[in-house]
Amino acid sequence: MKTKIVLALVTAIAVIPLAASHVALQTPSEAAAGESRAAAPQTAGDIAAMRMHADVDAMQKFRPGYAFWQHVFTMHDGTILFGSARDGRLLAAFPAKGEWTRQARWIDAGLAHILDGQRLARKLTDRRDQVEGLIERAAGPVLQNSTRGDALIPNARRYGAFLHEWGAIYERFGVPADIGLAQVILESGLSPTRRSEANAIGFCQWLQKNWKRLNYFSSTPIEGKNQTTQAPYCAAYLSILATKYGSFIPALSEHNAGGTNVGRTLINGEHLGAHDVRAQYLTGSKLAHDLRALPGDGYKDVYRSYGPRSHLYAEMVFGNTFVVQSLVGSTAQLPIYAMRTSRPIPIAEIVMRTGLSLEEVRRYNPALKDKVPAQTLLYLPSYVSEFGEDVAFWRRPAPASFTAVLDDFMRLDASPERWDDPAFAPVLTEFKHRFAATDTEEGRVMETVLAYAMDQAYTSGRREMLAEFRNDGEVRRLIDRGVLELDVIREARASLR
Repeated sequence: MKTKIVLALVTAIAVIPLAASHVALQTPSEAAAGESRAAAPQTAGDIAAMRMHADVDAMQKFRPGYAFWQHVFTMHDGTILFGSARDGRLLAAFPAKGEWTRQARWIDAGLAHILDGQRLARKLTDRRDQVEGLIERAAGPVLQNSTRGDALIPNARRYGAFLHEWGAIYERFGVPADIGLAQVILESGLSPTRRSEANAIGFCQWLQKNWKRLNYFSSTPIEGKNQTTQAPYCAAYLSILATKYGSFIPALSEHNAGGTNVGRTLINGEHLGAHDVRAQYLTGSKLAHDLRALPGDGYKDVYRSYGPRSHLYAEMVFGNTFVVQSLVGSTAQLPIYAMRTSRPIPIAEIVMRTGLSLEEVRRYNPALKDKVPAQTLLYLPSYVSEFGEDVAFWRRPAPASFTAVLDDFMRLDASPERWDDPAFAPVLTEFKHRFAATDTEEGRVMETVLAYAMDQAYTSGRREMLAEFRNDGEVRRLIDRGVLELDVIREARASLR
């Protein structure tokens, strides 16, 4: 059952319509997976759908509350949300500043009594933990987080009409639209200009130095502050990582935590007895999170720089697939056409020829200042031949030459360890040449991003660090000791309930 509701948790807060039955919902990718499960995968789309289906199954098994995160990113900042870690249901909302016993909003009315007679801590972090414990006794495991909708809501109004086109770009590279765009919501809130403290910029928040390196391999300039320019490269990289791991879960996490941290997490999961990549990653991730939460840093050699956000990253992305679905369904979608300019084009000429307002031209081209440089891309709601060659590849059927190579590429069956081994380079180099030989926009993007991915793998020292970690007997002993310590803590907590 799919119904739309507006979460009126705080007076005058405008939120994006969300689906009421979270776990029962099927994303478009899940629906496609259901149709293709019966047969062996034949195309890149089949493979992507089957990966997505297996990933959702893993999320429901290991992180069943992942749907909770859709609420976090669709309400204005200033609220603390509590949800069920069992199914993602929203349970309660409290003001970040205010008196909680009087201003609590109980979505689950059956919990409204739990603060009766309680003396709540004055410090917000202590109060959050206190209320989490109270809710947990009544409703089971709890997730809590501050709302972060201010990063998305204004951009959703301005750019939400482009999600269908951006989704088509992701799907051209074998990435389900809802997964690719959910990651973008988490990273930038759809913003073209967002810049992090680490100097990550734009749509999917790649570091500036990584965009510069990608430009080194690209035959045409990549404008880092236009979402539609970034999207193909973000999609291609996610497709490559998903092929490396056979899953979008560790692929997404590598974007956030780095390949070395993901590799260590998989090794830890393997040591815990998990046999497939999804279980290895999700169990290894939980272990790192739980060990980091213990007093002191006695287990630092196990979790290293893998932090709490890394632990939550994949489930936050999967939770935001519901937001993507809701936004696309509730917002009138607009076309995006792309022209590669053969000359510099002043913005005044674009306004004069198209009849569009300056604001609308800049909505399509956020990086545009005075003019579009030669050999870069101009985006408009319709094609204007005077401005250059039509390169909106996502608006036409994929060339057979490209799909044949992508299908073969996504069928690659090699462990992540092999991908990091320079001996595997000839395999990837052959695919790089095959993508280039298609003489297509999509093929050139894949060629560029494969070159970048190989450069990242073979110049980083990742392989040697992971081999050392895998063979470190002290790390293995720490894991075994940590598992025992965590079991004792869990048993002690259970006895107090």
